[in-house]
Amino acid sequence: MSLSDWAVAISDWREALEDMKGCLAPVFRRSEQRLSAGAFIDGLLSGVERKTGWMLAEEAGFAQPSRIQSLLGRSVWSADDLCSRVRHYALEALGDPDGVLVIDETGFLKKGRHSVGVGRQYSGTAGRVENCQIGVFASYASRWGHALIERGLYLPKAWAGDAERRAKAHVPEEVGFATKPAMACEMIARLLDEGTPCAFVLADSVYGSDFRFRRMLEGRGQPYVLAVRSTHALRFFEDWRLIQTDPRSMIAGLPPEAWQALSAGEGAKGQRLYDWARLPIRHETAEGFSRWLLARRSLRDPQAITYYFAYAHTDATLADLAAAAGLRWTIEECFLRAKDDLGLDHCEARSWHGWHRHMSLVMAAAAFLARIAANQRRAAFGKQNETSPEHQTTAA
Repeated sequence: MSLSDWAVAISDWREALEDMKGCLAPVFRRSEQRLSAGAFIDGLLSGVERKTGWMLAEEAGFAQPSRIQSLLGRSVWSADDLCSRVRHYALEALGDPDGVLVIDETGFLKKGRHSVGVGRQYSGTAGRVENCQIGVFASYASRWGHALIERGLYLPKAWAGDAERRAKAHVPEEVGFATKPAMACEMIARLLDEGTPCAFVLADSVYGSDFRFRRMLEGRGQPYVLAVRSTHALRFFEDWRLIQTDPRSMIAGLPPEAWQALSAGEGAKGQRLYDWARLPIRHETAEGFSRWLLARRSLRDPQAITYYFAYAHTDATLADLAAAAGLRWTIEECFLRAKDDLGLDHCEARSWHGWHRHMSLVMAAAAFLARIAANQRRAAFGKQNETSPEHQTTAA
């Protein structure tokens, strides 16, 4: 790329960033808030290693971090309104009928006991019990890219029932204890109510093992592929007999020819191939839908098997379900990029609204990058179609 091309690219990037800030501007009532929010997002997108108040203030040329701290703390604006605008901004670029919604949680390691929601709890990020906060997030993924579009802080029972700690952290009165699957249920229902285009909902076994989550999706006619534990209890009637079993036992009885080598999508080293198999689950379903037990087996280690419950249109193929299941990794990439590059885990705010404000601003920066990449993919896709023989024949 020539120097002039680089200059044009940088100019386009800056213009796109200003457009994004303009989309978010109505959230902030005062011009000082809009300037501070813009500086915050600029700092997140910069090369500053730690996205702390002092570092972001220094990057913005502020003498003190008070403006950055005020943005997350005492200033008046709605983090939920910002998150909603970030979501619509991202979906304008990523939305697709074949897109998927993915639910997962991530941990934020903390010291002390004063940051809202902090406590000794299992963190998948650390792989062990740690003193941390847990956030439940929803991401959206399509052929155009992926981005985080919703978030919520998990409030442990010890916090939910402690009036003094709640008051100090400004936890809203209407917020009570809710399990992570219950949070996900409300989150996904709200996104579907908004009309988010969604071919499948995806999640790991924390959510897939929760029958309320599954029933909510089935009641809406929403297909899903949800991981479940190998020992998850399964009960159904067959020939008027009650069958009690589990995914591992059901799949163990499959003959070798039941398995098919299929792609779970493209990874860094090419197509991610696994053996896949499915069995119908004989539960009553809505007309036109079926339930399956889906299994993914490693080609290198046949003992390494992951199990899923799938609910989809009856004509869905095994390849369709495998491709959907393979998209769950996209939320892990969202977490990785947001933490490594944008400071998702650098939140210094201790309050409820401070945590949600920080996460929403980081999601805004991530959505901007996702939208830039999506626009590039769309442009490349358009050029590819223009040069294809089919297009040239049609044009002729």
